[in-house]
Amino acid sequence: MAAAQDRRVTMHALVGHEDARASVATAHQRDLLPAALLLHGGRGIGKQRMALWLAQLLVCQKPGDEPCSTCAPCRMVLGLEHPDVHWYFPLPRPKGAAGDKLVEALEQARFEEIADIREGALRPSHSEEVRGLYLGTVKSIRARAHKRPVMARGPIFIIGEAELLVPQESSPEAANALLKLLEEPPGGGRFILTSNEPGRLLPTIRSRTVPLHLGPLSTETVQDFLEHHAGVAPDKAEWAARLSQGSPGRALGFLPDTDERGPLDALRRRAYELVTASLAAGTAKGYGVALGFPPAGARGLVDLFDFVEEWLRDLAAVASGAKDAVLNHDAVAELERRVRDSGIAPFAAADAFASVERARELAWANVNPQLVIGGLIRDLSGALRGGRAAAVRT
Repeated sequence: MAAAQDRRVTMHALVGHEDARASVATAHQRDLLPAALLLHGGRGIGKQRMALWLAQLLVCQKPGDEPCSTCAPCRMVLGLEHPDVHWYFPLPRPKGAAGDKLVEALEQARFEEIADIREGALRPSHSEEVRGLYLGTVKSIRARAHKRPVMARGPIFIIGEAELLVPQESSPEAANALLKLLEEPPGGGRFILTSNEPGRLLPTIRSRTVPLHLGPLSTETVQDFLEHHAGVAPDKAEWAARLSQGSPGRALGFLPDTDERGPLDALRRRAYELVTASLAAGTAKGYGVALGFPPAGARGLVDLFDFVEEWLRDLAAVASGAKDAVLNHDAVAELERRVRDSGIAPFAAADAFASVERARELAWANVNPQLVIGGLIRDLSGALRGGRAAAVRT
C-alpha cells in the first residue's frame, strides 16, 4: 500500500515564495487565516501550486512552518485525491452543452485535466485555447459547498484565474450565489482564488477576499526548476529562464515539444512581425499580416499583445542606450539594427503602448481579429514613424 501511495504523489514541490509561505503559516498557527484569500501575481509564477500548498497546510495533521507531506491528508492533496479539496480552473467551453449537461461536461473535462496533471505533466501557463469559468462551474462549486465534508473541517475551493469568471457568462443568480459563498462560506469552507489580473475581477469579489501578492522568482530559481523538475538541458534552461520574467510556467511555454518552436516563442515572433510591419514603408505589408489572422476568435489575441508590448519596451530600451534591460535577450543585435535603420526615438516607442491597449480592449470585445490587427499596425506605424519624424525635425 505504501508503494502505491508513493506512485500517487506526483505534484512537484512548491518553488520559491518563501516570505509568503512563512506569513501564511504564521497566520494559520494563530488561527488568523481568512476564509477567502486572493493570491495574485504574474502568470505562471506558481499561484495555483501555492494554493494547493495552502490547502495541504489546512488539512495537515501535523502542520508547522510547512505541511508535513507525510500524513494521509497531505499525501492525498499532493496526489490531487483529497475529497474535500476542490480545484477549479478555466476550461474550453464544451460544444453543444447547456444547463445541467454543461455542468456535467465541465466536470468531466476538469477531472480529465486533473488526471493528466496527476500523471506528472507540467503545464505551461500559456494556452492557445480560449478558456473560461462558466455558469456550470459556478453551479458545481455552489453544490459542493453545501455538502458535508468527508475528512477536513470544511471544504476547500481553489479557483484558478478567477478573473475569467466573466459576468456575461454567468446569470446574476449564480454570480450572487458565489459572492454569498465568499462572504459566508458554509460549514467552515474556505476559498482560495488566484488571479493574473486582479483588476479584472468583479469589485464585489475583490472586496470579499484578502489579497496576497506573489512576486516573480529569480532567473536562477526558474532555471533550477527547469533542469531538476522538467529535465531541460542546462543551455535551454538558461535561455528559457532569461525569457521567463520569473515565471516557470512562462518558461515552459518557450520550450518546444519537438524540434519546432515552443508556443510562446512562436507567439513572441509573431508579435515581432506586427512591430516590424508597422515600421515598413507603405501599408501593403500591414494588410498582408492582418489577413493572415482568422476572422473570429479575437480574445485569443490578448497574449499576443502582451508580447507586442515587450518588443516596444525593448525598442525603447535600445533607443535609450539601455540594452542591458532588454527582455528578449537573444534579439539585442536585431533590435539595435531596427533602431539604427528606423531612427526610432525612445519616447515614440513608449507612446505606442496606447495603441496596444486600444487593440486589447477591442479583442476583449471580440471584434474581428483582422480589423483589430490591421488597426494596431496602422496605429503603431503612426506612433513609431511619426515619433521618428518628430525626432528628425527636432
